Amino acid sequence: MKLLINGVEKEVNADPDTPLLWVIREELKMTGTKFGCGMGLCGACTVHLNGQAIRSCITPVQSVEGASITTIEGIGSVDQPHPLQSAWQALNVPQCGYCQSGQLMSAAALLANNPTPNDEDIMAAMTGNLCRCGTYPRIHAAIRQASGQAESPMAATVAYWEAQV
Repeated sequence: MKLLINGVEKEVNADPDTPLLWVIREELKMTGTKFGCGMGLCGACTVHLNGQAIRSCITPVQSVEGASITTIEGIGSVDQPHPLQSAWQALNVPQCGYCQSGQLMSAAALLANNPTPNDEDIMAAMTGNLCRCGTYPRIHAAIRQASGQAESPMAATVAYWEAQV
């Protein structure tokens, strides 16, 4: 079957029920998208399908034929990073880094649909993206920075945690 991934048509030879995640990682050798839980609950495997964030670990490859798929490799580059990638670096968001491609993909879908999200929008869009290291305040601050609503990282951290109480 043919898939459109990061703007490039790719021919893949996979069982139609194979999760998209495994086609991306194993057949296409694009390892930025991570395996986390395998049940669509943690967000590590998040990619975009026609601009919407989806969990690739529970999406059969047959269901995405003809659609536009974007992986973490498709949102920016070293020379031209996505604004979120720049904010992630500026605010030292990752700790272990394992969940970050999924976090970035969810955040990128949010900003594509809502360029200036408020705190509630950010929290709603990022719900379901788990980070074992607990970098949620930095993720939140980086999304605000990338959306042009930057405030000091400390103010963003305080605002985030106050909203949780």
